[in-house]
Amino acid sequence: MLYTEDVFRRRSELGGSIEVICGSMFSGKTEELIRRLRRAQIARLSVEIFKPRTDTRFDETAVVSHNANYIQSTPVENSSSILLLGSDVQVVGIDEAQFFDDELPNVCNILANRGVRVIVAGLDMDFKGKPFGPMPQLMTIAESVTKVHAVCVRCGNPALYSYRLVADEATVLLGEKESYEPRCRACYNLPA
Repeated sequence: MLYTEDVFRRRSELGGSIEVICGSMFSGKTEELIRRLRRAQIARLSVEIFKPRTDTRFDETAVVSHNANYIQSTPVENSSSILLLGSDVQVVGIDEAQFFDDELPNVCNILANRGVRVIVAGLDMDFKGKPFGPMPQLMTIAESVTKVHAVCVRCGNPALYSYRLVADEATVLLGEKESYEPRCRACYNLPA
């Protein structure tokens, strides 16, 4: 047997994987993350959820969806903390992955190679329509990528962009409906 076949067989036996849920703001990414994590809990798997410490919009510790569904999580300063805190679990959930450092894909790979099912949710693009943080790298190493869409508030078509309503050029601007709205490609590119 070739070395690579042996490595693949061991990974398959361990059951590790990386799943990415991505899309624009208001598309249901966190809702889908919570759904998958709750199903893992129902299956009596050990689950640990992480989010960036900077994300305090809805709650200091819980991951909360726009539909007010929530699941308790551990806020962390950086992705390497996830390795320390998520070492003895079967499923790791990570929300707002775009806000983590560039080491997150490596952390997810290490966990998956140990047999952990890693489920990551985050914005795939920033408000300028550019790839956001470590999300592009996560999507390339994931076994599965689910892209969810919001509804364009202008025309009702599927929205894949997070249009910023306020004049602020910072890449990271925590906000909700007062700061962003989901738009389709055509409405996103309309003159202001």
